[in-house]
Formats: sequence, C-alpha cells, structure tokens
Amino acid sequence: MPATTPTSPPDIAKLAPASVVDAAWRAMLYCLHPRVIWLSVLPLLLTMVCLGGLAWWGWTDAVAQIRVWLDTWSLSQTFLDWLDGLGATGFRAVLAPLLLVIVTVPVVVVICLLVVATMMTPAIVKLVAERRFPALQAQHGGTWYGSLALSAGSAVVALLALFVSLPLWFIPPFALVLPPLIWGWLTYRVMAYDTLADHASVKERQQLMRERRSALLAIGIISGYLGAAPAALWALGAFTVILAPLMLVISVWLYTMVFAFSSLWFAHYLLAALQRQRALQAQAVADVRELRPTAEAPQAPAHAPDSTVIDVPVREVQGPPGAMPSLPSTPSRPNTP
Repeated sequence: MPATTPTSPPDIAKLAPASVVDAAWRAMLYCLHPRVIWLSVLPLLLTMVCLGGLAWWGWTDAVAQIRVWLDTWSLSQTFLDWLDGLGATGFRAVLAPLLLVIVTVPVVVVICLLVVATMMTPAIVKLVAERRFPALQAQHGGTWYGSLALSAGSAVVALLALFVSLPLWFIPPFALVLPPLIWGWLTYRVMAYDTLADHASVKERQQLMRERRSALLAIGIISGYLGAAPAALWALGAFTVILAPLMLVISVWLYTMVFAFSSLWFAHYLLAALQRQRALQAQAVADVRELRPTAEAPQAPAHAPDSTVIDVPVREVQGPPGAMPSLPSTPSRPNTP
C-alpha cells in the first residue's frame, strides 16, 4: 500500500495581501454593494420613525415646557435681554426648539447607531468572508458577551481619557490629535474583536492584535477623523435649527456610511492577515515534517538463507565383536608434486 503524503500548504505568494492600503480601496468598493447600501438606509428609517414619534407624541408640548422653564429662570432671562439689546430679538423664539434639538439629536443618533452597529458588523464580516475568503475556516473564538464586556470596558477607558485630556483641547495642536487618537484606539479595540469573533480562535486573535497593533491603530485613527465629518454639519449656525430634521437624517446617514466603511476596512485587513497567518503556520509544520529523521530500524530477515551450515558432532559407530574400529575417512587431497 503506498504511503500517504501530507497535504501541501497553500501558496503564500498567491494569498491576499494583508495591506492597509489594499484593504482601504476594497472597503470603498464594497460600500457600493447592495447589501451595504441597505444597511446604511436602515438607520435613516429608524431615525424617521423616532422623529415621527417625537413629533406625534409631544414635540409641541416639549417646546412649550422648555419656554416656561426659560421664562422662569433668571439667568436665561438676563441672557435673552442681552440678546434683545444687540438686536437679536428673533433668537428668543428659536432658543427653545434649539435646546430640544440639542438634547434629542444625540439620543436619537446613539440609539440608531447602536441598533445598526449590532446588525451591521456581523453582516459586513459575513459578506467579506463569503465573497473573498470562502475557504477560511471559522474557529468561533469570540462570544457576544465577550464583545459586550470588551466594548463596555474600552468605552469607559476612552471616556476617562477624554475627561482627563479635556483641558488640553483648548490648545489647537492637542485638540486636533487627542480626540481622534482616543476614538481611534476605541474603534480598533472594538472592531478588531467583532471582526475576528467568528473566524479566529482566541490564540489567533491575540496574536493578530499584538502583531498588527500599529496598523490597526492607524485604521482606527483615520476612522476617527472620518467620524468627525458628520458633526461638522451642525456647525453651520442657526440654519441647522430650521432644517434640523433634514440635517439629522443626513448626519445619521453619514455616520452610518463611515461606520460601514470602517467595518469593511477592518474586515478586509484582518481576514487577509488571518489567512496568511494560518498559511505560514501550515508551511512551518510541513517544513518540520520534511526535516524530521526516520526512526524506523532495519528489520532482520524472517527466514534463514539456504546456505546456512549446521555443525553436527562426530560420534563413534560400534562394529561386531573382535573387529577393529574403523578410522574416520580423510578427504582425498590432490597429489602434490
């Protein structure tokens, strides 16, 4: 029976490169996929439902209540009188809806994005794995409660870092560096775990996050800068108060697209890195098997050859009585000259 040869490892040169730039342009192309577009439309529908519910169930009453609070608060009256003296009399009518928008918008945005993020990241990772890495075996090294614990712990650390570094935000260089750095660290911690939760084992995930930390942090920081773009829409002044519902919808859609692009970027980069890591390990195992010496010793033949000589001791043969004992015959020798 012929001996079985071990399966040859995959050709590493033909595998997808684990490059940040390669993963970035692939993520941009995947943003045009119908499934990703549908996932980006979903928060818009949720936002419209939330805004419709607020308008139906008490937007007018909430604005009226805020105006009552402003009228009874002496500090707000002093501020409004000062604005009236400057000629900004119309700001009094806009202040109450503006405060309600300031309170409502973050809540609506956070709720919608949390709901969408819960559904978007697994769907995006599954899409990338099915289309680009169909042969990548899932090891299921992560769990949903592990993701929840990591996200909560990392969020607490990020909020503490933001609070401690808040005085430095008034210095222009630090204001442009610290917030994206903190949010980039948070993004890379959460996104890396969620991306590798299904496909990598615990050991593989830890090794990738340790060896690829610089690249993952760079992706998170760039995503943090991109996430600041939707917030810039609310810096357009009082014009945003008039078009607050429309601006809210646009900002939520931009947040969702940034989140989708970040998820796709992490998915393309980490799944390619995981595939190459497994290929390198398989190649190392194959090299060790080729260099390992054979431990089998040569076996003795099962039967003795036919030329084996067996010595039998000579014994004397007894003759009749009175006969002389016969001498053993000697072999004849050729005559010598």
